[in-house]
Amino acid sequence: MLDSIATPTLWWITIAAVVGLLVVDFVATRKPHEVSMKEATAWSVFYITLPLLFGLYVWNAHGADRGLEYYTGYLVEKTLSVDNLFVFMLLLAAFAVPKVLQQRVLLYGIVGALVLRGIFIALGAAALERFDWVFLVFGGVLLLTGLKLLRDAMSGHDHEVDVEDMRIVRLARRLMPVTSDYEGSRMSVVREGRRWLTPLALVVVAVFATDIVFAVDSVPAVYGITGDPYLVFATNAFALLGLRALYFVLQGALDKLVHLSYGLAAILGFIGVKLVLHWAHGVWPGVPSVPTLASLGVIVGILALTTATSLVASRRREQEPEAPEDVTV
Repeated sequence: MLDSIATPTLWWITIAAVVGLLVVDFVATRKPHEVSMKEATAWSVFYITLPLLFGLYVWNAHGADRGLEYYTGYLVEKTLSVDNLFVFMLLLAAFAVPKVLQQRVLLYGIVGALVLRGIFIALGAAALERFDWVFLVFGGVLLLTGLKLLRDAMSGHDHEVDVEDMRIVRLARRLMPVTSDYEGSRMSVVREGRRWLTPLALVVVAVFATDIVFAVDSVPAVYGITGDPYLVFATNAFALLGLRALYFVLQGALDKLVHLSYGLAAILGFIGVKLVLHWAHGVWPGVPSVPTLASLGVIVGILALTTATSLVASRRREQEPEAPEDVTV
């Protein structure tokens, strides 16, 4: 049986707190408006401070080992959430979402991600309680995902989104007609006695589809750090809740993280190996396992190196003179 720090009461309090924070976010975005940097920064500070304080509670109430697992898992999930932001940014651009509606789309994406990850976390916990080899499966998923990220990054096709190739978007367009213009925050309108979808509905559908892909990656990743389903849920929830505000803070800086895919590939690959070793250690005790503190050091090191090389590469790219245009006489 998986060991957890959570009691039923703590689970209900946490879920109620997450729902309450989502309600606050919906109230804050009830009137579509363009988000200022001051507003985005204030919300980002709040949503970073909250999980850090919660980590202190876990550390003091349940020991340093669980506290370290929580902080390491949160760091992994926060890093993966930045990759989510890249895809959200591309989707918002592809659908030409007006700035006043962008935070509402992001909020729908966060709700979808929380629901999907909650389901994946429950399924993962049930599977891990019954079958030890699920650790091996999770490790394989992360290794394959890391290889795919590395391949896409090396070919220059990382963070590419082709809306027309998304099956769920094509299906939605077949089922119902779509208006050419946005209709405020409405998902559908009635025209000539018939229900029409708006482009906002399509972009939300596309965001939900990407949520499924990210859930497949992120849940096994954090299970590679901690086997506590409660901490897995808490790290996912805290990483996702602040995405709406973080998007507007990092919007101008995201394109500077040119090596993020390489870093994510390395992190997922490392956690994949860690999960495989964990499974092998249970079968053959002589096989070494990777302690949480070492995992934290490796992940922090990869993120620091990726950020540094990204900033250097971006600076060099900005300093390169533009090639003169060919003039045909």
